[in-house]
Amino acid sequence: MKNRYFLIGLLIITGSSCKKETSESSFEVFLPSNFPAPEYNLASNPVTPEGFELGKRLFYDPILSQDSTISCADCHISFSAFSHPDHVTSHGIRGQFGKRNAPAIQNLIWQRAFFWDGGVPDMDLISLNAIESPVEMDEDPANVIRKLNRNETYRRMFRAAFPSRDTIDGPQMMQAFSQFMAMLVSANSRYDKYIRAESGGTLTSQELSGMAIFRLKCSTCHQGDLFTDGAYRNNGILGDFTNDKGRYEVSSLPEDIGKFKTPSLRNVAVTQPYMHNGRFRTLESVMEHYASGVKVTPTLDQKLLENGMPGISLSDTEKQDLVAFLKTLTDESFIRDERFQQN
Repeated sequence: MKNRYFLIGLLIITGSSCKKETSESSFEVFLPSNFPAPEYNLASNPVTPEGFELGKRLFYDPILSQDSTISCADCHISFSAFSHPDHVTSHGIRGQFGKRNAPAIQNLIWQRAFFWDGGVPDMDLISLNAIESPVEMDEDPANVIRKLNRNETYRRMFRAAFPSRDTIDGPQMMQAFSQFMAMLVSANSRYDKYIRAESGGTLTSQELSGMAIFRLKCSTCHQGDLFTDGAYRNNGILGDFTNDKGRYEVSSLPEDIGKFKTPSLRNVAVTQPYMHNGRFRTLESVMEHYASGVKVTPTLDQKLLENGMPGISLSDTEKQDLVAFLKTLTDESFIRDERFQQN
């Protein structure tokens, strides 16, 4: 089946003191043939050149925070698949720290719920989470809208993106964010090219061995080519969840204590540290955890108890092969894409 695309055009305007001429290029929301249909309804919020550029400007602008010091991009950096490399938890205004690792922002249009606990059910609402968080941006969304309405550049950009509206409002802002995030599709790793039989898709014997081991021992949770089942699981990294009860904080169900959303493994080699609390700094330490470090608690995922003892049986060679395979999921074209970087 051919790759499916949602076609749009992008007008990229470049400017400098010598007034460079306007250049135009087209780009597309990539819907790869090895992915399922998106969960997000692109037709309800079509990506436009103006909407994309507006969403990107908002993403990189600290005006969203109470003291104008923190932007979305401070915790979601493009070269690490929009994760927060080498930072255990997210940072906020006044030097504060969150309690969870900032997740990568990629392939969001295929998700049904967002963040480690799934507390946000709609991609259009993602931005409000960071804006309202007292340890991140600590701002009132209504005040953000007032600040944007006082800014002539934003008034002009919003009019271009949403010409039917007279003033900037919350739904416009959230839709602009979604238009930017909808474009953040990562599906051109060496693994993808191998699966789609495209040029550049050669895997070594060790990587192929790792893929076979992965499919046998890891793919129950990290399913399909999105590498996540979207479920909430306790993978045994903690024995006490007093400080963060995970999905329970959304559902209030005792059986959800200690469960967190299965993350995608795409670009996993560049999104360290790992797990909801950033506990592990290397892929090798993740392998060691599953082989010998799983802690048994009442809500531990049953898949980690299938062998009569907690964890996943992995030899040293299997661990090495798995790490080699996971590195084939790095999408260099995505993490280096200039369209997504700050102008």
